[in-house]
Amino acid sequence: MNANRGLGRRLGRDLLLQAVYISIAAMVSVFAVGVVMEDVLIKQALESEAEYYWNRLQQDPDAALPDTRNLTVYREGVGAGVPAWMQGLPPGFHPRDEPEDALAYIDQRDGQRMYLIFDSANVSELVAFFGLVPLALVLIVIYLSLYRAYQVSRRAVSPVIALAEQVQRLDPAAPDAQLFSDAQLPLDSDEEIRVLSSAIRDLTERLMDYVERERNFTRDASHELRSPLTVIKIGANILLKDESLSSSGRESVARIRDAATDMEELTAAFLLLARESEQKLAQDWVSVNQVVALEIERAQVVAQKSQVAIELRDECAMLVEAPEKVLASVIGNLLRNGVSYTDSGTVSVVITAGQIVIEDTGPGMAPEEVEKLFKPFYQTERRRGGHGVGLTIVKRLSDRFGWPVQIESSPGVGTRVTVRFPNSRTEGRSPDALISD
Repeated sequence: MNANRGLGRRLGRDLLLQAVYISIAAMVSVFAVGVVMEDVLIKQALESEAEYYWNRLQQDPDAALPDTRNLTVYREGVGAGVPAWMQGLPPGFHPRDEPEDALAYIDQRDGQRMYLIFDSANVSELVAFFGLVPLALVLIVIYLSLYRAYQVSRRAVSPVIALAEQVQRLDPAAPDAQLFSDAQLPLDSDEEIRVLSSAIRDLTERLMDYVERERNFTRDASHELRSPLTVIKIGANILLKDESLSSSGRESVARIRDAATDMEELTAAFLLLARESEQKLAQDWVSVNQVVALEIERAQVVAQKSQVAIELRDECAMLVEAPEKVLASVIGNLLRNGVSYTDSGTVSVVITAGQIVIEDTGPGMAPEEVEKLFKPFYQTERRRGGHGVGLTIVKRLSDRFGWPVQIESSPGVGTRVTVRFPNSRTEGRSPDALISD
């Protein structure tokens, strides 16, 4: 299971991002409040103070100048006069940084000026204190709440994570329903998780029963069919030696023998698949050249009857790590298929580095037929015996061992089948080696 994409990690990451976003939003809000207080509220307060003092002067020309901790007011000719740095400034607001942060406001009425200086440093400290302290308290509460939410959510999803880990440990080749027993779940699992686990356990048990029945049936049927097929072949061979048998009878017996041979090969393939799914077959480095030569010898019986020449050109010696029976089944099915569908002409087998190519001069197929070749029991309109499962077996075995199979065919031209062996080993060999039959 990818830890970076786990449900628990995603949950923690989302809550952490949420905390970061909330923190950023809160700090921006406090900063915005400070700006508003300094740039808007203070200016409004200065304008209000100036307006109030002008009104006082109208009622009492000798009214004293306001002088508080944060606000100082100056007038020309009154008291100590106006500071030099303010003289000559136009009416309006003038920020001052030195010797300390201050905001000066000059208001002029009836030819008279009033100079107000507000100490904004104290306001900044108040904004920082009354803004950041509550912000810190709020963030602490938010962080604690998010952490608590993470713990609760973690406990809520932990049974799901545990169930996913159990599914990951499940071996399709040997499923174990006990992985999904109630004892394997956390004690605080919700009822929905227990229902889901029970459903998976029941499904696994049914799957185990189904796989076991299929293996037993395939194995037993394959073994039981061998004996009657052998009897049929022996009986057919004995009848073919009978000189008193008519030509039509001899042809019928030959067809019976050929059908028994096809069934025997089909039974062997079924048994091979049953064993391969039941337990891993022993693998070793197998010579593709030797397997191809042996399968060509077996296909000669059909080839001689149909006047088809089988040619072998091995440009290299190739070794493949695989069960020999599996490799023989793949090559044999493809080779016999090419011979069966070729009335006359040539079936060529070319062994090159990393692949073999089986090409025939048969009638070929349309693209829509090629797409259906790997479907079980599919047979083309030009049926030539068999049971329509040979290429299905080839497909299953090639997918199982990672041997890509590509089929190219053109009507009236022939069919070309390429089997690639990505993990093969090759050795040099004379490209002129050619065996023709």
